[in-house]
Amino acid sequence: MTSQTTSPAPGTDPAANRPWAATRPVRWAADTVAVLREGARLRLDYTPRSLWRVDRMIEGIRGEGAPYAAVETVLRGLGAYAGEVIARESGAEWWASGGDHWIRTHDGRLWDPIDEARRCFAGDGSLRLLCREATKGR
Repeated sequence: MTSQTTSPAPGTDPAANRPWAATRPVRWAADTVAVLREGARLRLDYTPRSLWRVDRMIEGIRGEGAPYAAVETVLRGLGAYAGEVIARESGAEWWASGGDHWIRTHDGRLWDPIDEARRCFAGDGSLRLLCREATKGR
């Protein structure tokens, strides 16, 4: 696992002074926000409150019976979006190893919002609750 040395202050520009591990998930999140804004007319604003809409959207996709392979990229983007919400709310940092990406909060805990999005799709997870737990005490 590789550590990062810098993280943005909550509410700052996500691209400014970000560690290399943030490059891909920040791009996945931004791409997902843009696609949802244009295609679904859904505006996501990188706030914890917006994760309620994301959880509902994943629930709707699951309810439509979409196969995992068809939504894998969307789930990755939604998980990255949740990770960015956590990073912006708490100053947490992205970590990466072997192609996997996690959020590391200041208390040293590692969170996997991308996998949490997959669990949401499986019916056993919540990005909103993950964010609430990861930012508790910040």
